[in-house]
Amino acid sequence: MSQLKKKMTVDVLVLGGGPAGAWSAWSAASQGAKVVLADKGYLGTSGATAPGGTTLLVIPPIAELREQAVQARLKAGGYLSENAWIHRVLDQVEQNLAQVEQWGYPFPKDEEGNSLRTHLHGPEYMRIMRKVVRKAGVTILDQSPALELLHDEHGVGGARGINRLTGESWEVKANAVVMATGGCAFLSKGLGCNVLTGEGLLMSAEVGADLSGMEFSRQYAPSFADGTVTRGRMLAWATLYDADGHPLHRGDRTFGSIPELMLKGPVYASLDLADTAEKQDFLRKAHPIFFMPLERAGIDAFKQKFPLTLRYEGTMRGTGGLRLSGTDCQTTVPGLYAAGDAASREKVTGAISGGGAYNASWAMCSGSWAGQGAAQHALSCRGQANSRKLTAAGRYGLAAGADASETLEVKPLIAAIQREILPLQINYFRSEPGISSALKRLNALMPYLNGQAPASVQGIVQSREAAAMLAVGRWMYTAALARKETRGLQKLAEYPELDPRQTHRLILSGIQHISVSTEAVPHAHELNALKEGQTI
Repeated sequence: MSQLKKKMTVDVLVLGGGPAGAWSAWSAASQGAKVVLADKGYLGTSGATAPGGTTLLVIPPIAELREQAVQARLKAGGYLSENAWIHRVLDQVEQNLAQVEQWGYPFPKDEEGNSLRTHLHGPEYMRIMRKVVRKAGVTILDQSPALELLHDEHGVGGARGINRLTGESWEVKANAVVMATGGCAFLSKGLGCNVLTGEGLLMSAEVGADLSGMEFSRQYAPSFADGTVTRGRMLAWATLYDADGHPLHRGDRTFGSIPELMLKGPVYASLDLADTAEKQDFLRKAHPIFFMPLERAGIDAFKQKFPLTLRYEGTMRGTGGLRLSGTDCQTTVPGLYAAGDAASREKVTGAISGGGAYNASWAMCSGSWAGQGAAQHALSCRGQANSRKLTAAGRYGLAAGADASETLEVKPLIAAIQREILPLQINYFRSEPGISSALKRLNALMPYLNGQAPASVQGIVQSREAAAMLAVGRWMYTAALARKETRGLQKLAEYPELDPRQTHRLILSGIQHISVSTEAVPHAHELNALKEGQTI
């Protein structure tokens, strides 16, 4: 890294500029904390939410309806979630959406004039969030990825990073840090996911944070092969075809058949089930971004066939992330909080993906809680950040000077990691031999991280991305081998059934040497009772 040119001391540092980061920063500032938000991209346009849109988890505050939703989610998630946390999200998301409307978001109205707060248009939503974050007095560092955390015996105390445009290094000391850097999609070319490469998980693990739910990462999404948009719900209106034009499947809402079909050969889609002008107009208005790459390629999606691919979404749409140790979204390291995709969603979604509704709602709710918790912690020890003897925790992919004998070749390393993570045959169709072999090959890549990071700004950032993707891949496969069953997003060919005895969470610790332990969940007895035919 270059010589430090920007130094700041604040109460709370938020890393990440998606919805979770924005809500964290606003929430912390609303508590009276002095806040800096550092984003790898530009707050308001980077990340998976900004270029598209998302549905929200909105259920009327009727006790019976909400309890039905909670029980359905608990069962679908393999009983690894917690009722209290799901209810918390249902309550908090209503408050947040009312706040968004107060800030000026134009929710549509029903015939009686009531706001329909079930969907957010990504660009408008994040434009508003940037505006309110700035208005709250938060200092925003755009294009400024964090590279390493600062810490001491009392926990986390800030971070260091670099500005991708100017090459200037920055250091922010803070008594609390919110990790809202998103999940890891392994540069699989999903729209908005190029910044989601797992550095937040790596930085946190370097200071001793635990992870949870990393096995629930077998998440892919369909996309036009020559595009990046992964709005797979549109395929509910599609017929799938083989290369010869023979129909394979119609109206796939779950996309469950596509991976199996792709093993046999190319798969094409046409939205020919939308067979009226009214239906087509509705779909164009509902998801205009879905049609943009197709129209640029001269394809009429309602009449012509277009090739499909599956883009890996990893922990971004999976479940795993940093283990939360409290209701304020604190991690297992003092002073370090987590929100959004960087945090494990198991307490809310269990072993399955939260989809758009749960994941988007989790981002704003966990962001609010993490920001508030971080502010309270920071303000309780205000003034201590400057007096702490903090050291930089970054190690993997950051070697420099005499510490490294060879230059780290980033692009070949990333390609080697992707060869073990992206293929359906390894990661989607998981088996013990397949995952074990892939993990062995990933482990063999670890020594390459000792190479000297390239001198360029982009080289430094990419070195850290490669190190993070390697760490996340190894955590994922270590957890997958430890959970010898099929539950939610975790499947092993040798263990096709759910095992009630494994109704617990898997906690991972360490980077070079990864240890696995278990954490009990409150509702394990309910699944055991169901398996035994008892009444709950």
